[in-house]
Amino acid sequence: MSEEFTFSVAATDGAARSGEIRMPRGVIRTPAFMPVGTAATVKAMYPDQVKALGADVVLGNTYHLMLRPGAERVARLGGLHRFMNWPYPILTDSGGFQVMSLSDLRKMDADGVTFRSHIDGSTHRLTPERSIEIQGLLGSDIQMQLDECVKLPNTEEAVEKAMRLSLAWAERCKVAFGDQPGKAMFGIVQGGASERLRVESARALVDLDLKGYAIGGLAVGEPQDVMLAMIEAVEPHLPAEKPRYLMGVGTPDDIVEAVRRGVDMFDCVMPTRAGRHGMAYTHGGRLNLKNARYAEDTRPLDPTMKCEASTTYSRAYLHHLVRAGEILGMMLLTWNNLSYYQELMAGLRKAIREGRLEDFVAQTKEGWARGAMDDGAGEGAGEG
Repeated sequence: MSEEFTFSVAATDGAARSGEIRMPRGVIRTPAFMPVGTAATVKAMYPDQVKALGADVVLGNTYHLMLRPGAERVARLGGLHRFMNWPYPILTDSGGFQVMSLSDLRKMDADGVTFRSHIDGSTHRLTPERSIEIQGLLGSDIQMQLDECVKLPNTEEAVEKAMRLSLAWAERCKVAFGDQPGKAMFGIVQGGASERLRVESARALVDLDLKGYAIGGLAVGEPQDVMLAMIEAVEPHLPAEKPRYLMGVGTPDDIVEAVRRGVDMFDCVMPTRAGRHGMAYTHGGRLNLKNARYAEDTRPLDPTMKCEASTTYSRAYLHHLVRAGEILGMMLLTWNNLSYYQELMAGLRKAIREGRLEDFVAQTKEGWARGAMDDGAGEGAGEG
């Protein structure tokens, strides 16, 4: 274990990189997918299962944890790692996105945001300093700056205003974070779908000399080609010796394409949320287990995977569990989905090290397409 926060790139293939983030609580192998543990739990999974699948880090959410059970309470109970029985690295987001998407009432100003809890309607105030304070009370290893995230599409005026406010908040977050050995604070590049604003945001954040940089405000309604264009615009302006994190992304195809463009870290609720709603990710694409076609299908989800949920339960049984609303169905499909995501990341890392990323990407996409043809287009099969 490293006593300091360090990042190193061991191999490249085109713009793609494979490397390691080292810190006191462990090593994060990159490219990395971080399962989302919004409220101090990766839904429907035991912590040791999550680790066994290959996850080196999980994500916790400042907004949800500040509302329930409360950051001060978590601190009194020994911090988030002890609280959720996860002794490995934890990244916490700042809460800004959830304020935008969940709060019934919010008022933004230059100092911060006042919002009403989606749980009980109580009023709360979140400033850059308070966001960093909460993340410190939780004890997370990687902390994110508070930013303003706007929905896309939007006017350039609104996007620019949010980008400039986010830059001002990044400076305040850096001061509030101070010097925390072994930990890191990441800035967040904003700017919507504007290359000009994205580049300006990236350059200004790099001037702050932070330990890592995220690309935020994407996967919020824009087409994939717009998201990829913004990554391509920003990547040349981010330092090669520091990690790059694409927030809230995404589908397996989104991840593959972002890795090809130099992104190192990802998080998304998609594999866990899909699992709770009857969807399975496999090497043969995405399957909708609600479909009647699986009612007498004795095949496992994916015999090529290492996960027991993928190999030892029939699609017919999983279809039954999903249709009956049984908790076991949600657990098994979530287990399968997180396994698929971690196997995909391991495959990407290996392919980059061996200099065969493009072949790996082509084979992966061919598998998705073949699965879609085998299971019938338009009924939940295939990538997407």
